[in-house]
Amino acid sequence: MTDRFQKVFKPVSIIILAAALVVCAVTGSLVYVKFYPLMINIVFLYIFGITLFFPPVMIFRFATLQDKSIKGSLGEKHVESYCRNVTVIWCCFFIFNGSVSVLTIIYGSDLVWTIYNGFIAYVLMGMLFLGEFLIRKMVQKRNPKAVPLSVIRNNSRLLSKVICFEGIYKDEKYKTWGDFLEGTAKIRTHIKKFEYKTWMLYCEDYWGFLLCFTALLQCKKEILLSANISCDYINEIRNGSPFLTDQVFPDQDDNVFYIKDLLDAELDKKVLKEKNIKIIPDETSIVMYTSGSTGKPKEVRQRLTEFENDNKFIISMWGEELLKRKLYSTVSQHHIYGLLYSILLPFTAGVPFRNQRIEFPEELEKFTDNEYALITVPAFLKRTVDTEHQNFNLKSPLIFTSGGVLEPITAEKTGKILGFWPIEVYGSTETSGIAWRQSCNGLEWTPFNNVNLSKNNDGCLVIKSPYIKDPQGFETADMADIFDDGRFILKGRSDSVVKIEEKRVSLTEIESRILGSGLASDASVIALTEKRQYLAAAIVLNEKGKNEFSNLEKKDINKYWKDYLSKYLEYVVIPKKWRYLEEIPKDVQGKKKKEDIKNLFKG
Repeated sequence: MTDRFQKVFKPVSIIILAAALVVCAVTGSLVYVKFYPLMINIVFLYIFGITLFFPPVMIFRFATLQDKSIKGSLGEKHVESYCRNVTVIWCCFFIFNGSVSVLTIIYGSDLVWTIYNGFIAYVLMGMLFLGEFLIRKMVQKRNPKAVPLSVIRNNSRLLSKVICFEGIYKDEKYKTWGDFLEGTAKIRTHIKKFEYKTWMLYCEDYWGFLLCFTALLQCKKEILLSANISCDYINEIRNGSPFLTDQVFPDQDDNVFYIKDLLDAELDKKVLKEKNIKIIPDETSIVMYTSGSTGKPKEVRQRLTEFENDNKFIISMWGEELLKRKLYSTVSQHHIYGLLYSILLPFTAGVPFRNQRIEFPEELEKFTDNEYALITVPAFLKRTVDTEHQNFNLKSPLIFTSGGVLEPITAEKTGKILGFWPIEVYGSTETSGIAWRQSCNGLEWTPFNNVNLSKNNDGCLVIKSPYIKDPQGFETADMADIFDDGRFILKGRSDSVVKIEEKRVSLTEIESRILGSGLASDASVIALTEKRQYLAAAIVLNEKGKNEFSNLEKKDINKYWKDYLSKYLEYVVIPKKWRYLEEIPKDVQGKKKKEDIKNLFKG
């Protein structure tokens, strides 16, 4: 900042001095030279002062020119606040210095004027520079810093810094930075005994997962992650690779290693004194398995680079709010959303996170001891707001949700019951984060600032971002309208548009019509084929719907829906079969299980 200030100060001073000398030459009087210091102070008071009303302030502009990493960093707000205070101090100095300069002109001799303006003023300025420099160094140590996995060093945080906690935060069952260094060293020691390049990792405990994930990257291993833990499936994708887990599987082989046993082992203290082990994010390989749009599992290969770029953006948007809170999650870390937001995001920001997933809405009632950020999915929020006994009393929560569509009515109820209208994140395993919204401000999605959007011939979004390696971008199955300002509205999936007797119909639209009746809390419409193709609907009635149909037979309820939908749809596309359920079959991410729903209509 000092260098930048001097680069501005010198040319401005020369210009003002030259102007003063010109005036003296024209008038034949040297008295005008005495006004040179005063004009310097007035000009700089204006330059610095005006930015207090039209931010960013001048000192912050100097700081960001000198250090490009400030913008979007976890400590940006703290730096900006500090720079504002420094700008105010400099404005006060210019006022004081200019005032004394005036007094030396009016009341002082030439000697007094020379001593103050030619020596004392510069000494005071130098003292201010030195004092600010020393204070800045102390402030920088206190400023929050993002520490991604790729830059961790043994001294990245204090050994006593809390990274993870068990139960609720006030229980004081903590895991610290010191525990992190020791735990990763133990896992690393075990991994180094084998020459396998690829390792599989499945761990329900977030803390154990973090330790193994880090150690595997430090050992330059490829990591396989899958949320499906059926034995046959696991063995198929493992293909003989070693397996780190905290679960007990039948028919385990010699290459299955239990994380608890590894962490309970004795550690040679010399290992802790090893030099920092670097992780090169561009050279990492993390394989995730997703059903994708086709419903068939497929590999999606990612690098730590993409994960950390994603988190960098989230921190730039909501880092200040995250720092005020502790974090807990309902999401599996074996999915990209859970891994990014439940583990890597809080670890990077230095926000303590809970080691176990929240399984049931009733558990939220315990978390009143602190301010928390909740990472969750729409299905969990829906169960939460529909819970009969709602006594949560959360303190200033921050809620993120992804992995499925959050209905506006559920978002509104969440705002009323939990105290925060959820921030929705739109993305996928293939694309990572794409856009966000809070539906209280409208249904339009705002793209992340490093994402470019377009549409293909079918009207589906095409995503280009740093996370997508294909220069042509990634074609989604999500249909959308893109507005001039870059925001967009999702219109359902192209794979949800089917033809029934040559009539194109959107399954998403029919589901929306059913929900629009006010009698259903959830619905799923699917296409079935027997002698011909037709539609079938599975509906979850809400309390109003149950009361409405309590005395009716199923055929009469079916007739109601057919008559209701006939107001909006042609007869041939109205569902022919109906099922009434307590809950639509969904996976842990809240996505509807199409095959399970189809099975409801067999026979």
